[in-house]
Amino acid sequence: MLIRSETAADAESVRAVHTAAFAPMAAPGGQVVEADLVDALRACDAWLPALSFVATGPDGDVVGHVVCSRAHVDGTPVLGLGPLGVLPRVQRQGVGHALMHAVLGAADALGEPMVVLLGHPDYYPRFGFGLAEEYGIVPPVAEWAPHFQVRPLTGYHPSIRGRFVYAQPFNDL
Repeated sequence: MLIRSETAADAESVRAVHTAAFAPMAAPGGQVVEADLVDALRACDAWLPALSFVATGPDGDVVGHVVCSRAHVDGTPVLGLGPLGVLPRVQRQGVGHALMHAVLGAADALGEPMVVLLGHPDYYPRFGFGLAEEYGIVPPVAEWAPHFQVRPLTGYHPSIRGRFVYAQPFNDL
């Protein structure tokens, strides 16, 4: 497996990864919102090409993808992570783990203060995530609190507190 930056040529493969990875949770009618979300993020000003990574298999095919986009906490620029998707045939083989380490390392190297996500509270703490409320970060939807998490990076400062706002495409879901 190789982790590399996403290129324009990867867009169709990235869409296929998210479609397959999130098919079990598809909306009525089979629409996979995560695949649509990545397309919408690419088309907006919150897209950060330096924080979009693919995992490729031995034959060079894209088997996983992760992206962070620009978000804000009370006007302070931070990152929103997601989606993270891995083809079902290679899940539980370390692809998601490698993608997470790549995107977190890149975000830290860029001087970003934190990464925020909505995700399973038993999975993401292994990457240094903790509940957002412990950092004074308020989720856009109050019911998300048990799953809303923050990973502080080297650029983090405790004064970054308040309501979290995702990039606009998240609000259009």
